[in-house]
Amino acid sequence: MRGFAKRHTVNDAIAWLDAQLHSLGAESVTLRNAAGRVLSSPIISDFDVPGFDRATMDGYAVAADSTEGATAYTRLPLTVIGDSMPGCPFEGVVSSGEAVRIMTGAPIPRGTDAVLPAEWVEIENANTPSYISALASVSPGKNLGRRGEDIIRGTALFEAGRVLRPQDLGVLSSIGHGEVSVIRRPRVRLVVTGNELLPSGTSPRDFQIADANGPMLTALIERDGGVVDFPGLIRDDAAVILEALQSDVDIVIVSGGSSVGIEDMAPVLLAQHGELAVHGIAMRPSSPTGFGSLGCFLSRS
Repeated sequence: MRGFAKRHTVNDAIAWLDAQLHSLGAESVTLRNAAGRVLSSPIISDFDVPGFDRATMDGYAVAADSTEGATAYTRLPLTVIGDSMPGCPFEGVVSSGEAVRIMTGAPIPRGTDAVLPAEWVEIENANTPSYISALASVSPGKNLGRRGEDIIRGTALFEAGRVLRPQDLGVLSSIGHGEVSVIRRPRVRLVVTGNELLPSGTSPRDFQIADANGPMLTALIERDGGVVDFPGLIRDDAAVILEALQSDVDIVIVSGGSSVGIEDMAPVLLAQHGELAVHGIAMRPSSPTGFGSLGCFLSRS
């Protein structure tokens, strides 16, 4: 640790970083791009889900009392007066002794309060199923879903700060959201320095080595939600490094040139043009780690 003005503890270094944190602005994204993003404001439903009573099985919508007493030996005849299909409800009113053929998800007709499953029915004439016989009885509310049983209008579904999961996107879509307001991702400039470095994918040769930190750090930043700006390697040149440090981003991460040698320019430039708050941390490895601020940006070397 020779050459460092002060040895900072890990806790002190983290505390300084924590003190620099602030909320980023919000942006609107489509649901397709919202997984893993952080909500900027709470979500409250403006709708009941589902918005109507609907069948949860294929069969016949009936008034439950029409099937009372039905057994394998006493088959109650019902008159089929129409169909209710998903998106195309039966418009009339069903009376006792009548039934409406219904599919899963279709609206429950007025006058009915249950669905008689298709397997509990015997059709008198398969070609013209105007009459059916109930082979068993159903109780009120059987095999149907009620309006708002999944989500009731006015319910607070998600709080601000929630990291959206894929299943959350399904919920958002069910209440009519095609877009959602999320916290903007931090923009990160990645500065990888070193005259000995070759671009990633280049075979090492002579006294030069291929860049390993660039691809690794890019993947780590993106994994943790950052948007990376990494245009390429930078030579050990003070003017070029300073220009990179002054990038219009939220965070600058410098890999290389961060110790106290004659070519370790990043800490010196940060101290000259901003604040080098921490340089040298009592830990192994990576003891030359440092960071500070440059203008309104946070830089790390």
